[in-house]
Amino acid sequence: MMKPDAGKVSVCGFDVQHQSEQVRQSISLTGQFAALDGILTGGENLKMIAKLRGVPNPAQVTDNLLARFGLSDAANRRADKYSGGMRRRLDIAMSLIGKPPVIFLDEPTTGLDPEARIEVWETVKELAGGGTTILLTTQYLEEAEQLADRIAILHGGKIITTGTLTELKEMFPPAKVEYIEKQPTLEEIFLAIIGKKEEI
Repeated sequence: MMKPDAGKVSVCGFDVQHQSEQVRQSISLTGQFAALDGILTGGENLKMIAKLRGVPNPAQVTDNLLARFGLSDAANRRADKYSGGMRRRLDIAMSLIGKPPVIFLDEPTTGLDPEARIEVWETVKELAGGGTTILLTTQYLEEAEQLADRIAILHGGKIITTGTLTELKEMFPPAKVEYIEKQPTLEEIFLAIIGKKEEI
């Protein structure tokens, strides 16, 4: 939306300045907070977006996405009755309508409990594994370690370095080996109690 003061940017081969319509058709955004209509059911939210985007057979697209994101049983429940993890999964499902090749995820796990956060991580990994390019912003460095192929570190509004996790680790001296007794974190205790393992 802002005009660049220098350089060129392209998305999927389309110039942002001169082919903005094609760029908009190639991208989707999931914001920091779920953009759902709480009065509508999960299925109605998906169907509405499918119709707005002019997708053929919106009912079939809705059913497929509900199944893919494990929301079929909640399809007819109002979205404002969904848990945080369900709301986030529905929000990501909405951003997939029209099969955009590039998705922007802005802090997708903010405010989620550990179990819901792991559900979102699994969804992001599945999307990336299927060929979708995901640009994810996060303040949780552990999340970047878990999900990112490449990492850009921003400080003061500027990218100060980029690279893979391995490349970034090589910027520091080798770790000093010490043997200590590791106590479980509260998050590990919570996940053990509910029967889930934290992503490794």
